Amino acid sequence: MVLSSAAENAFNTILKTLEKPDGGEFGKYYCLPALNDPRIDKLPYCIKILLESAIRNCDEFQVKSKDVEKIIDWENTSPKQVEIPFMPARVLLQDATGVPAVVDLACMRDAMNKLRGDSNKINPLVPVDLVIDHSVQVDVARSENAVQANMELEFQRNKERFAFLKWGSNAFGNMLVVPPGLGIVHQFQGREKELHTVTDDELGLAWKQNTCICQHLCVLKPSFCNLDLQVNLEYLGRVVFNRNGMLYPDSVVGTDSHTTMIDGLGVAGWGVGGIEAEAAMLGQPMSMVLPGVVGFKLLGKLRDGVTATDLVLTVTQMLRKHGVVGKFVEFYGEGMGELSLADRATIANMSPDYGATMGFFPVDHLTLQYLQLTGRSDETIAMIESYLRTNKMFVDYNEPQIEKVYSSYLELKLEDVEPCISGPKRVGFKGFAIPKESQNKVAKFSFHGTPAELRHGDVVIAAITSCTNTSNPSVMLGAAVVAKKACELGLEVKPWIKTSLAPGSGVVTRYLQKSGLQKYLNQLGFHIVGYGCTTCIGNSGDIDESVASAISENDMVAAAVLSGNRNFEGRVHPLTRANYLASPPLVVAYSLSGTVDIDFEKEPIGKGKDGKEIFFRDIWPSSEEVANVVQSSVLPDMFKATYQAITKGNPMWNELSVPSSNLYAWDSTSTYIHEPSYFKDMTMSPPGPHGVKDAYCLLNFGDSITTDHVSPAGSIHKDSPAAKFLLEHGVDRRDFNSYGSRRGNDEVMARGTFANIRLVNKLLEGEVGPKTIHIPTGEKLSVYDAAMRYNTAGQDTIILAGAEYGSGSSRDWAAKGPMMLGIKAVIAKSFEQIHRSNLVGMGIIPLCFKPGDDADTLALTGHERYTINLPNSVSEIRPGQDVTVATDTSKSFSCTVRFDTEVELAYFNHGGILQFANLIASLVKYNCGKG
Repeated sequence: MVLSSAAENAFNTILKTLEKPDGGEFGKYYCLPALNDPRIDKLPYCIKILLESAIRNCDEFQVKSKDVEKIIDWENTSPKQVEIPFMPARVLLQDATGVPAVVDLACMRDAMNKLRGDSNKINPLVPVDLVIDHSVQVDVARSENAVQANMELEFQRNKERFAFLKWGSNAFGNMLVVPPGLGIVHQFQGREKELHTVTDDELGLAWKQNTCICQHLCVLKPSFCNLDLQVNLEYLGRVVFNRNGMLYPDSVVGTDSHTTMIDGLGVAGWGVGGIEAEAAMLGQPMSMVLPGVVGFKLLGKLRDGVTATDLVLTVTQMLRKHGVVGKFVEFYGEGMGELSLADRATIANMSPDYGATMGFFPVDHLTLQYLQLTGRSDETIAMIESYLRTNKMFVDYNEPQIEKVYSSYLELKLEDVEPCISGPKRVGFKGFAIPKESQNKVAKFSFHGTPAELRHGDVVIAAITSCTNTSNPSVMLGAAVVAKKACELGLEVKPWIKTSLAPGSGVVTRYLQKSGLQKYLNQLGFHIVGYGCTTCIGNSGDIDESVASAISENDMVAAAVLSGNRNFEGRVHPLTRANYLASPPLVVAYSLSGTVDIDFEKEPIGKGKDGKEIFFRDIWPSSEEVANVVQSSVLPDMFKATYQAITKGNPMWNELSVPSSNLYAWDSTSTYIHEPSYFKDMTMSPPGPHGVKDAYCLLNFGDSITTDHVSPAGSIHKDSPAAKFLLEHGVDRRDFNSYGSRRGNDEVMARGTFANIRLVNKLLEGEVGPKTIHIPTGEKLSVYDAAMRYNTAGQDTIILAGAEYGSGSSRDWAAKGPMMLGIKAVIAKSFEQIHRSNLVGMGIIPLCFKPGDDADTLALTGHERYTINLPNSVSEIRPGQDVTVATDTSKSFSCTVRFDTEVELAYFNHGGILQFANLIASLVKYNCGKG
């Protein structure tokens, strides 16, 4: 989307032709070595991708020659926090974040139309893929018919939003929508057409060493080293684009924190907020601070018995300790040859958890082998290798390596890696504070006429769910082998444990069936329930009413064990307070034991058919056993056959009837899709910056408030403001669906803001739940009702918070919701970077306490009124400047305003109604000037 005349690219002198070895040409490319600048040779590989993008897009308008020079001089400029533009090659969305993005695009078209501009100018200019994978719920489990039954219910609940997305795929050019029932967004990375990439949501990772589960949490080290990665990497990631004869490195931003998984394939990708993603879709460069790069050197090889997941958790711990927020991490060293593509992708997938923007693995021979095994043509692979070698972006460990310069360095000898665990809470977890006299409590109940009982730590949900693990053939078939051994020994899973298997791709079904092992998983209750993000995203469905009552009435600490990538409190299921992340084989093992309170080394899992005690070692397969099954069961043709079916949809999707108009016909009665208010009164003149005057504190938080706390994705509680709204609009409770499914309706989502049942607000003095104190009256109200009372009185509100505010999934409604509640600023010790950016995009001022300060050290109770004075002119505000916050109790303290770039200041100046307000106004001016 060009808003001004672009100059000829100043770097066309280095535009070269890449010749084929046997004659002809692959295409044109910008040749970095032709610049003859020795500084480029020392650049980290990930920075070279930023450099190539800047050179290729240099028009002296959106990207300037001085931006190119900043990147070339990275060693000197990155410590200065300089700002650069970056134009990713593609954008990836999933439906939970994609629906609000398409709603915004539809609103932007309306706004353009009202301002007499050309509404068709609102159109993606880079390839956009939207994968519908976050809607399916586990309503039916332990049934051969579960897939079909759950899909039918999924369509019943989501027909309206699915129809909206189907309309969007027709109304907007350059947008592909992958229908539901085909797999998760992680699974679609690496297609031959012009498509793109994403990954999964947030991983609530904790550290807890030397416990009974640490020995076996992480699965078998993959032996079949190139097929055990998500189909995601095989469907959309290209590594090198060849578009209209122009060659350039693949890069992607996605509205999912774990877009970073693609970094394991040598593709630069990371998660962004939908606000940034929409700008990228419309051809706008992303403004970013040129990052520092941590060089992470790997040496040696893992010891026998230490798994790849142990390595992942160890790397995460090291990087957290080192401090990598806002930085890139680049892996190198002789130990790289010991890591399969699956290992690399899993480490890269963890980037949000160790705080880096991405964890990058440059392309090498192993990457090329993987591309070959996943069906890329020989010519495509030859083009990729030739381009990267010619542009000095390929790592050949058989050749002498030019020493790269990094901002800082870490080193890990792989033989030093010890077993680790990802537990039920984040760092600092001390237990569930169960009184000593209650620790042995037994809750007796009747399960469909059968006597049953629950103890603290008993498993009520065991889910092999669609995240990184479920497209790793070694661990999936490993789980099936565990099931086979257990069945042969006569072990069973208690019938009240809700078991489920939700692969991320149909490929999993193909190889489980070919291996003959699916029947054993079925025998234990792990029937396939659907293809999508289920338990991991909070779509676990109801547990049996008798189990739910036993938990609630007896205040039991029930457990869920899932092979997902997050376990935030209240996320998996409202009634499971202890949520453990485990490999698929271990999920099966814990379902058999029925409890997480077990020492697998010493205690039996259960008794076999002959009454003999069965131990963990009796059902755990060797690496060789699993490797043999993988070798005979996983075939490249399975991937190809699955991909060929991706765009064919399914009968229910294909039968959806949608209008053909380019403007969306909003239905004012809809509770799924609603025209939001933040575009309705848009003008072409920016309102300018705003300060905060005598604001009340709506919420006072401690550390680690996640986007799940701010904007839950799971079930809608029956007593919540959102439930009241839906009931008033004729929606039966059974049709509430989830917050994630209703993100296209701002009325529901505003009421769902801060509706997490595990919210801890200091104003409530120990009470847990989605309520707060209305300071002027002292009344205890729902957060939404208190916010509306402040709004009605014309009173500003702010939030006080601790460290890591906004960690978790990159979720727009975690910023849109607070904006709609009238919150003007968040004062925190630190912010998760994507969420901070989203707050700016919605006009909320993010401020950081000075080091050593927080609400407690400053003796702030949240009962004060707060004034934040900002200059009236945006030209007087500098990125990262200090401001004074004053209270009505005569206290004042200094904070840093976290507008990190000049572009963010421009967004704030335009009223904070998404950064696109500025974009639309500019477009209108441009169109009117032309017209």
